[in-house]
Amino acid sequence: MANHDVIVIGAGLNGLVAANYLAKAGKRALVLERRAIPGGQAVTESVGGGFQVNALHAGGQLRPDIVSDLELERHGLPTSVSEPLVSILPDGRQLRLAADSDEQTLASIGTLSKRDAEQWPAFVAFMNEAAAFLDAAYRTPMPRLPNVSLKEGWPLAQLALKLRRLGPKDMFRVIRAMPMSALELTEEWFESDALRAAVGAVAIHGATLGPMSAGSGYTLMHNWLNRGGPGHRRVEGGVGRIADALVAALKSRGGEVRLSADVKTVLVENQSVLGVRLKSGEEIAATTVVSAADPRHSLIGLVGAVELPPEFVWATQSIKMRGAVAKVHLLTDGNHGLPKGTLVIAPSIRYAERAYDAAKYGEMSKEPYLEITTAGSVVSLHVQFAPYALRQGNWEQLRPVLERTAVDIAARAFPQLKSSIRQTKSLTPLDLERTYGLTEGDLNHGQLILDQMFFMRPIPGWSNHKTPIDGYYLCGSGIHGGGGISGAAGRNAASAILKAK
Repeated sequence: MANHDVIVIGAGLNGLVAANYLAKAGKRALVLERRAIPGGQAVTESVGGGFQVNALHAGGQLRPDIVSDLELERHGLPTSVSEPLVSILPDGRQLRLAADSDEQTLASIGTLSKRDAEQWPAFVAFMNEAAAFLDAAYRTPMPRLPNVSLKEGWPLAQLALKLRRLGPKDMFRVIRAMPMSALELTEEWFESDALRAAVGAVAIHGATLGPMSAGSGYTLMHNWLNRGGPGHRRVEGGVGRIADALVAALKSRGGEVRLSADVKTVLVENQSVLGVRLKSGEEIAATTVVSAADPRHSLIGLVGAVELPPEFVWATQSIKMRGAVAKVHLLTDGNHGLPKGTLVIAPSIRYAERAYDAAKYGEMSKEPYLEITTAGSVVSLHVQFAPYALRQGNWEQLRPVLERTAVDIAARAFPQLKSSIRQTKSLTPLDLERTYGLTEGDLNHGQLILDQMFFMRPIPGWSNHKTPIDGYYLCGSGIHGGGGISGAAGRNAASAILKAK
């Protein structure tokens, strides 16, 4: 058994961020990745047929403090550029939205409503304030309720002080907006349904929620924070280069990344971690093990129910995953006719809500909400809603239907698309589980909903990255601060581990 101070399971961005912080603190860190490529969800890879795609995420950015702390620009972190969100309307018009409230954005909104154009800068300012508060909340260690010591409660008191500094009006707005639906929130700001739908699309992206669902106000803030506005941040050279920079930084600090190293079991004795056993049979010792996988797999799958308290097992098994996202990647001859930007097909609130309605009943939407991005000749279609759990049939049977439906919807707006397609590769929710290790195809390792946020993430009483197994921690997207590309959960987990030592 080779010896390391820390083993990190999974070379997703959170796992790599945690390993870097631990290595920076002098720990001998080993990252074990089941696939032959690092990055987890944030990969740029060949999906067959010879074309490279941003497999699951069109873009993203790590939190600025992580980039600075880990000196990632020195290790090749590429620049990223904020793209506008462009909503494609049925009459052929395009609604352009950017967080900088430039003239083009205001003019675009003004074609729908002059009042809404006047409101947009104030809305952006509010969203930026809400995102800043959420960022502060994600930095704040959540106490293990209901028994909170003064030491654990002090960070919460500091967070409450930051909230008060927003001022009474904005403080009230932020708190009130979190449990609201995206429909309710946007109705208070805008009169144009097309504008409300475009903003609502940001709220439901990656979540199994509709714009009329309670709590989609919170997911709007969450996605706005991670994107830095309504549109994605395009990463030069592909989103996978973020992981490349993290791997390079880790190696410079003496850390190691082993690919094609699938962890089968976390070794436990007397409620303390001993290391891990790979599927190859190899055992690797460490007194600290950190899992970047989703909480259910990390605990039930890798540790096993027999090593955990019964109530804890029940709560872990009850974590709501419910993935409903699929991807369709198209290699074209370049004449697809699509402009750059984060293109959205969700022309009305009712359209997006009806797409979600299908998923509630285990059906793939016949009129899905699409988010479309391009990278040269590659067109990527993010499809919602396509539920992991189908009421009838299976995903191998429905794969052709998924591809045909997504392309047909996109081609309504861009007629040149169909004739330009040379190859197609789809990723169903089942593919997301099998290939990328996302239980039930959930991009967030657990839905971002009201009863799974802050001190209730991943489960009530266990929001501080610890588990009932001494020395075993969680750092993935299913933990407080996680969901999307930010690295916050990995940063916070490393901090918790170092404070415990």
